[in-house]
Amino acid sequence: MSQEGEQEQSDRKKYEFQKVIEDLKNFEGSGTQLVTIYVPDDRQISDVVAHVTQEHSEASNIKSKQTRTNVQDALTSIKDRLRYYDTYPPENGMVLFSGAVDSGGGQTEMVTKVLEQPPQPVESFRYHCDSDFLTEPLEEMLGDKGLYGLIVLDRREANVGWLKGKRIEPVKSASSLVPGKQRKGGQSAQRFARLRLEAIDNFYQEVAGMANDLFVPKRHDLHGVLVGGPSPTKDEFLDGDYLHHEIQDKVLGKFDVSYTDESGLRELVDNAEDVLADAEVMQDKRLMERFFKELHAGDLATYGFEATRENLVMGSVETLLISEDLRKDVVTYECPECGNADREVIDRRKATPEHECTACGATVEADEDDREDAIDHLIGIAEQRGTETKFISTDFEKGEQLYNAFGGFAGILRYGTGV
Repeated sequence: MSQEGEQEQSDRKKYEFQKVIEDLKNFEGSGTQLVTIYVPDDRQISDVVAHVTQEHSEASNIKSKQTRTNVQDALTSIKDRLRYYDTYPPENGMVLFSGAVDSGGGQTEMVTKVLEQPPQPVESFRYHCDSDFLTEPLEEMLGDKGLYGLIVLDRREANVGWLKGKRIEPVKSASSLVPGKQRKGGQSAQRFARLRLEAIDNFYQEVAGMANDLFVPKRHDLHGVLVGGPSPTKDEFLDGDYLHHEIQDKVLGKFDVSYTDESGLRELVDNAEDVLADAEVMQDKRLMERFFKELHAGDLATYGFEATRENLVMGSVETLLISEDLRKDVVTYECPECGNADREVIDRRKATPEHECTACGATVEADEDDREDAIDHLIGIAEQRGTETKFISTDFEKGEQLYNAFGGFAGILRYGTGV
């Protein structure tokens, strides 16, 4: 499989896992009755079954009858699922979730899910019973690829943060006490200049302290560090060896930026485009720049769910662009009066609404079988037509525009269609 194909498969798998995690985080138990078990791939299934059996026995000591019953039912459900596996779990291990979750109106329902082959190996066996499912280790597995440290500073303020895959994450900031260049009060010019240099040095040490505290613990995972600011500030900072030597060695470059607040971190990433040529966020930026170029120049771009879908069906979409932040379902309404089929995109958290048929005006109802994940719907068509799918971050301006102005769906076309 090509590198592009592997990345596409990885993005799709990441999205599927993210959906499951979001669903699991929405579940709540009325007590400590939701069971989570992380199983590494070298742990024998028989050992897991023995552990579950032991927990089932110990659960008989739980004082609350309802909680006792729910925990034991959850463990029984997990034990039943384990029967489908042989000696060892699948590659990378698996995670099991089971418990009685609140379904509204004072009612509960039993939910059991098994996640096989997580994106990274499960490192150790872990049993957890609480009012929520334990999803944090899975969320950490979905951490973005590529980790860069970001520093922007002038003599007034500084911001330090991360570029994690496609996400720019501001973390720490500081304001300086460096006085302006003009002499104050009755101080001599020489004394004032010395105090000003001391204040600058103290501020650089403070900024380096923030960066070292943030970056040194992650130094073995760091792909590099970028430093931005006006001249000569960034030069003084780097030439002064304020950073920890292992972080200093990872500095990939210094770049001029106009701002040193949080927006300066984004400007730094933009200006470091050549250095970050292979970073995920730069791949997204290039795709969106191409989309806007095609949109303004002619008819080789499409956007919005319905237009993008029509072009996908025709096989005219070369690259399907989907916002990473999108959480939408598509509902298909088949009119019983005239046979017309309409589609409507709705928020995943909303109930399925009634719909007025666009052909005859009849009121059409839909059930849950007529509703599916909008992204899965489009990707299913894309895979049939040999179309590449790319998930686009919202951590840069054109990525935000895809989500806010174009509904989160767009496509770069192979040929013009007029749709």
